[in-house]
Amino acid sequence: MVSPQITNLAIILVMMQLAKKVPFEDPDVLMLVRGVYVLSNVIILAVNLYTQAKINSKKDMTTLKYVEPAAMGTGEEGKPVTTTNMDYDKGQVRQMFRTQLMGVGMMAVMHFYFKYTNPLLIQSIIPLKGAFEANLVKIHLFGKPATGDLARPFKASGGFMSQGQPKSDKASIENAEKNYRGGVKEE
Repeated sequence: MVSPQITNLAIILVMMQLAKKVPFEDPDVLMLVRGVYVLSNVIILAVNLYTQAKINSKKDMTTLKYVEPAAMGTGEEGKPVTTTNMDYDKGQVRQMFRTQLMGVGMMAVMHFYFKYTNPLLIQSIIPLKGAFEANLVKIHLFGKPATGDLARPFKASGGFMSQGQPKSDKASIENAEKNYRGGVKEE
């Protein structure tokens, strides 16, 4: 299967070439592109809300233990986390909402303040594609089993500032629970 990053890059390159041919000076065309962008974000919002509703209806109270990686640059150990699948999924959905809101905010600034129109086309497709590729959507919307790459805690996508992967093996959890101070000051 082709990596999502590769397909995103291909979409961006194709859409950049297509955007050169779109007459954004025509107010009707500009309103149509804005409408497509708004429709894309409404679909993403609907997918996220439906996923949240499915999480709430399932009420999966299975205990989930993992070690949250320490912040990048600190020499600290990871923090042990004990939660339920439902609470973990709710946190992931909140992150999906936050990501969408940040994208819309940045696009609003770029479009209305800096008067960029070309990114409207790209941002109508890439976030929509990302919403349907999200692990929670695959589990709760498409009904795929939460095993392999879809097992909780989800692997973080390797980015420039990523802080590492959560660990869910028994040895890492026991080691973190034994060594984690939980905010107690040393004197």
